[in-house]
Amino acid sequence: MRDGEQTPGVALTLEKKLLIARALDEMRVSVIEAGSAITSSGERESIKAVANAGLDAEICSYCRIVKTDVDRALDCDVDSIHLVAPVSDLHIRTKIKKDRDTVRYIAAEVTEYAKDHGLIVELSGEDATRADPDFLKAIYSDGIDAGADRLCFCDTVGLLVPEKTTEIFRDLTSSLKAPISIHCHNDFGLATANTVTALAAGAKQAHVTINGLGERAGNASLEEVVMCLEWLYKYDTGIRHEQIYRTSRLVSRLTGIPVSSNKALVGGNVFTHEAGIHVHGLLADKETYEPMSPEYIGRLRQIVLGKHAGRSSITLALKEMGLEADEAQTEEIFNRVKQMGDQGKHITDSDLQTIALTVLAIHKEPLVKLEEFTIVSGNRVTPTASIKLNVKDKEIVQAGIGNGPVDAVINAIRGAVSSCAEDVVLEEYHVDAVTGGTDALVEVRVKLSKDGKSITASGARTDIIMASVEAVMNGLNRLIWEE
Repeated sequence: MRDGEQTPGVALTLEKKLLIARALDEMRVSVIEAGSAITSSGERESIKAVANAGLDAEICSYCRIVKTDVDRALDCDVDSIHLVAPVSDLHIRTKIKKDRDTVRYIAAEVTEYAKDHGLIVELSGEDATRADPDFLKAIYSDGIDAGADRLCFCDTVGLLVPEKTTEIFRDLTSSLKAPISIHCHNDFGLATANTVTALAAGAKQAHVTINGLGERAGNASLEEVVMCLEWLYKYDTGIRHEQIYRTSRLVSRLTGIPVSSNKALVGGNVFTHEAGIHVHGLLADKETYEPMSPEYIGRLRQIVLGKHAGRSSITLALKEMGLEADEAQTEEIFNRVKQMGDQGKHITDSDLQTIALTVLAIHKEPLVKLEEFTIVSGNRVTPTASIKLNVKDKEIVQAGIGNGPVDAVINAIRGAVSSCAEDVVLEEYHVDAVTGGTDALVEVRVKLSKDGKSITASGARTDIIMASVEAVMNGLNRLIWEE
């Protein structure tokens, strides 16, 4: 929570820190770096609340190699400190304006001070990637002699590559007698790769953040590192992987940082399928286009419909909604989805459900069939509709006027079917936009009655007039069939 909270624009309240800390603890994260105690009194209050929340995880505070930082951490009742010493000449010279020998002495002195006060100490080399390897080993050796429990190699600006990572960690783990952690930043998109490589080469601990949050391009992502180890290397991390997605969403909501739709494992598109060829494969075997089961990290599969959708997509989506459609009904649903997709829309679950229920309701062989209709409307024109219907295999052309284009076309329909469905009354007319936008799918519901019998019917299109016609035609056919 310390490096993740350093994401630009993120500031967590005490309540938010507690929510995230409890979620991490439930996932069985080993160590939670709750913040930096020297930052402010509010930060100390938050860290202390996390430390006293009864969690199983080790609670840690970030500290510079300054005794005052250690004192503030002690005030927060933490179990450990992440004691960070600059180790590259660039950082030593420009940031703290000291020399190598001074940094070695202070790092060892503060490590000993923290150990004397009962803290677990992880001594970290900041900007270790650009440090002189011999100096880095010397400062680590001094730390071990002073009582450091763990060491940490920080790739502070993300300059490691996997080959170099392997070389470094094989050397460090064979020459130093303390567990070594890896702390990677993602400036070149290699944080996860370098973290997993370091673990394979002997590192015993990985510093990670949920959703890869952190300064600049962020840190190594917890979900990526855990699932690489679990799924690809078959290594049991002890993390409750089924809680990964829920925790990702929680952190996104509390930090206000959205997760990119193509973010590995937790992005919105990862288990979402549109292309027909992919969904066709999924119907045969889920492994064809999914590297793992979405349920493994607490997710569900989604089928998104649009211009790339195939009939297999429709079939699978309907199946997951619990709807059954025959071949003809599926074809009609498919055609309507394609029509919307060609208009640049993605069809949501609500859209598809509305389309499907409409088609399933109207797909009996109708006695009254729509052939064509035309609407004329404007600010100086009385709305007029002309319509051609096939009524019991007889072609009928009828015109109608109304207060608006919808009213005009409904009056034309009523006139055309008067021979077989006279005295039909439109009792109710209701319109809902299923999704937002001027090109939204519109659902029209009508209530028609005849001789005391009422029928409720619906139509769904992106064109409100067409949806209205479909709803009325659906209702008329049902009234005629029941007679």
